[in-house]
Amino acid sequence: MNFEKSNALRARLHRLIPGGAHTYAKGDDQYPQDMAPIIARGQGCRVWDIDGNEFIEYGSGLRAVTLGHAYPPVIEAARRQLELGSNFVRPAMIELECAESFLEFVPNADMVKFCKDGSDAVSGALKLARAYTGRDMVAICGNHPFFSVDDWSMGVSGMPGGVPAVTRALTLKFNYNDLQSLENLFNEHAGRIAAVVLEGEKETQPALGFFDGLRALCDRYGAVFILDEMITGFRWHMGGAQMRHGIKPDLSTFGKALANGFSVSALAGKRELMQLGGFDHDRERVFLLSTTHGGETHGLAAAIATMQVYRDEPVIDALWQRGQRLADGLHAAATSTGVADYVPILGQPCCLVFGSRDLQGEPSQPFRTLLMQEIIRRGILATSLVVNYSHSEADIDHTIEAFAEAFVVYRALDEGIDKYLCGRPVKPAIRPFA
Repeated sequence: MNFEKSNALRARLHRLIPGGAHTYAKGDDQYPQDMAPIIARGQGCRVWDIDGNEFIEYGSGLRAVTLGHAYPPVIEAARRQLELGSNFVRPAMIELECAESFLEFVPNADMVKFCKDGSDAVSGALKLARAYTGRDMVAICGNHPFFSVDDWSMGVSGMPGGVPAVTRALTLKFNYNDLQSLENLFNEHAGRIAAVVLEGEKETQPALGFFDGLRALCDRYGAVFILDEMITGFRWHMGGAQMRHGIKPDLSTFGKALANGFSVSALAGKRELMQLGGFDHDRERVFLLSTTHGGETHGLAAAIATMQVYRDEPVIDALWQRGQRLADGLHAAATSTGVADYVPILGQPCCLVFGSRDLQGEPSQPFRTLLMQEIIRRGILATSLVVNYSHSEADIDHTIEAFAEAFVVYRALDEGIDKYLCGRPVKPAIRPFA
């Protein structure tokens, strides 16, 4: 493949945009050197770059495109709404329609407020929790890498620059599936933890009784339980991980797949918490997600259309089935080429990722780069293995074939990676120094 045009634009991107992209996970440092395509268009599960290269794409817009790129019913709904105007000085009827539609999917919630990104939704939930409890600290799951771009989250991340030490000290970490680690925090910081924040699931499944125990701890110590459903929402289940696993959060946050790539996110939860952002109470009000573009009508139209597709078609079943076909095929290919211990396929079928390990079995960025280099050469663009509804069985099978060929190169571990790797290795997206 030729990336001449994409490579020629890299300097211009970095000169005008810090990091060369508006999301760190989309940066060219996440791809093999000189193999970071600039996308021209997408359709279904495929994208084409400005050099004319065609790829079967996984990751699906960082898990935001669950139905497929330019999915016709969603695009048509947004197009129709654009002709009626996109933003007004008062709420539009479509804001009520979208709220009603969304709350049908999330029966644990009484109210919802829409915004444009996941960070604002999760930070809004924490603000409600702090106001409701009168406390200042937050306990987050240390095994889940990202909740918000705001200081309370980034201050304890791998990229804490610019966050004051006093702010960092307000965020504590506990371990997933480890209730004792959370209870220890409640005891060590008695009466100060306003909220517990975590995702429903990543690569590790919840242990039996974990979420029931977490719910009980929050109730016992008076903390608000916030469930981040940015990834699990509209992927694990139509109502998210809370519906699949029977989780009972006080507040939950959705985004990504909610509008099939359009910028819509949501904070939903119990009325007694959510109403603090309104008028119908006698407590001090919370400035809750008051955003100019939160009610942008074409995004909400896209969300309504997306949710309708979920009602009418077996989207969730397809994501799990296609993902399982992919996982089974990749595992078989890795086993047959002798790299199953070095390239594990992790996570639930609806949201797979691949690992990359060296001869010692340690995670390896150079070997990740080598694998990505080989699959890109074969027309697969995949920083993860996240399927969307538009991936056909033929697409899955073609992907397995491409990985199988790449595994043959990966298998030559003892020959030294320099024999095959062209250029510098990729780096973690969230890191303190270049």
